[in-house]
Amino acid sequence: MAQITIEPATPARFDDAQHALTGGGDGRSCQCQWWTLTNARFQALSTEEREQLLRDEIAAGPPPALIAYVDGEPAGWVRVGPRTAQVRLSRTRNYASSTEEPWDDDDVWAVSCFVVRREHRGAGLNARLLAAAVDFAREGGARVIEAYPVDPGAGSRKSANELYHGTVSTFAAAGFREVARPRPDVAVVSLAVRA
Repeated sequence: MAQITIEPATPARFDDAQHALTGGGDGRSCQCQWWTLTNARFQALSTEEREQLLRDEIAAGPPPALIAYVDGEPAGWVRVGPRTAQVRLSRTRNYASSTEEPWDDDDVWAVSCFVVRREHRGAGLNARLLAAAVDFAREGGARVIEAYPVDPGAGSRKSANELYHGTVSTFAAAGFREVARPRPDVAVVSLAVRA
């Protein structure tokens, strides 16, 4: 049985973060900057510039994500942190009017992006990453964790790239409750981790 460990994305693990992000899907070009930038800024940057932004973000701390390792190999990634640091979330119509929490509340954290390398898909890494993200957010002072998963069973079939939000079933299994359904295939979910 494979040994799975999950660690914060720290400066010493930057190369591991790159390995996890570049194993299929849009991670290589996005560099997990989609939610941290306005659309105009994101579109204006090259992949190399986005990579430098991620390097700077990780160097500045606190860790903006967690990295999953399978038998010591970086295999997956989840972005988790204060929702206020992920500016595009509040500008996304499907989420902006669907949350129960004020957008300027630093105690509301968001799980916004998963990446799992192709060779490790189907092994339950998203669920493991989500469990670790919940613990990480709780330890970091989050009051509420919010996420924006897709429901692959509602509407058209989703490609692996479209599942980077995570799936509703994974969040439901982790105890998140559905707050809103702005589209049949998109949910806003929430988990209170402290009063």
